Parts: sequence; structure tokens; C-alpha cells
Amino acid sequence: MREVDRLVAVMHRLRADCPWDAEQTHASLVPYLVEEACEVVEALEDGTTADQREELGDLLLQVVFHAELASEEGAFDLGDVAAGIADKLVSRHPHVFETADVPEDLHATWEQRKAVEKNRASALDGIPERLSALARAAKILSRARSRRVPLAEPEAVEPIDEQELGEALVQLVRRAQASGLDAEQSARSAVRRLEVQVRDAEAAAR
Repeated sequence: MREVDRLVAVMHRLRADCPWDAEQTHASLVPYLVEEACEVVEALEDGTTADQREELGDLLLQVVFHAELASEEGAFDLGDVAAGIADKLVSRHPHVFETADVPEDLHATWEQRKAVEKNRASALDGIPERLSALARAAKILSRARSRRVPLAEPEAVEPIDEQELGEALVQLVRRAQASGLDAEQSARSAVRRLEVQVRDAEAAAR
């Protein structure tokens, strides 16, 4: 962990002596955080191990940068960030760190524990608004299943593989463009209707 300590020291020096680094804020760094996260995804999907190491380092820099800003404000530091996530992982894995049995549905159990910890009243609480419509729909449906929200299930359909799914989505985008429609906006409208269904189902189940 000496190199992590060195990175923190380098960041501290940059904040003191580099004019660009010194003027950055949490808000000004958001575009870089998003960009670096996307570059990590690309490296993991298509890059070499050297690419992956480099891009993970760039993403780590963003974490360290935000922690440095918070430390200057007296809010928290990188150690607090690490401690928080370590404590969270331990508390959500009693089947690893305690004597609890392994849950049959690990994902659902994780989401249920998270909901209790954060005092979330709805399956929709905590889902980032800035997700793409497709990603948000997937997250909402996953949350609804894990929270056992009684949504009407679609009729049984044949399973689809990754290639078929990708081609089907691209074809839908083509049809949307040919019809003068914005596929993302149409999906967002459908997601909003899905959110209403989830909230109505939750209210009816209370």
C-alpha cells in the first residue's frame, strides 16, 4: 500500500503547487470521472492488461482527487472512503464474515440489506437519474424483483442470446429513426411509465 500513500502525497502536492489542480472542484471534475469510468469499461472489454492497469489508475486518481478535496474541507479522507466500503462489504456478507448460511438469491439479499441500511421506502430510491434509459430500465426491473414488487409479468418468451439481443436493439433504433422517433427519448418515456407501475404496485401492497 506504499504506492497508494505515495499517490495521496502526489495529489496533495499538486493541489498546493499546480495552478490547474488547485482550482478544481468536485463539480469541475465530474466530466473527467465519467470519461475515465467509460475508458475503464473500454479497456476491460477490448484492451490489453497494460491498458486496463493504466485506465484503472486514471480512475483511481479521480477517487483520490475527490477524497483530497473532501479532506481539505474537513469532511473525510481516502482512509475514510476505504473504511466505509470495507465495513459495507463485511456487513453485507454475513455468510462470509459471520456464520450465516449462504442465501439462495445473493443479489436479492444484497439489495434487501441495502434498502434496510439506507432506509429506502421504494425500489426506485437510489437509482441514478443520469443512467441511460436502457440501463435505468434494467436497474428498475432488477430492484423490483429483489424487493418482490408485484408487477405484472410478461408472457413467457423464448430466451435470447447476447448477439440476438444486440441485433434486435439496433433494429429497433433503425425503425425509430425511419419513423422520425428518438429511441432514447421513447425509452425514457417508457421507463417513466414503468416507474409509475412500480410505485402503484408498492402502494397497493402496503
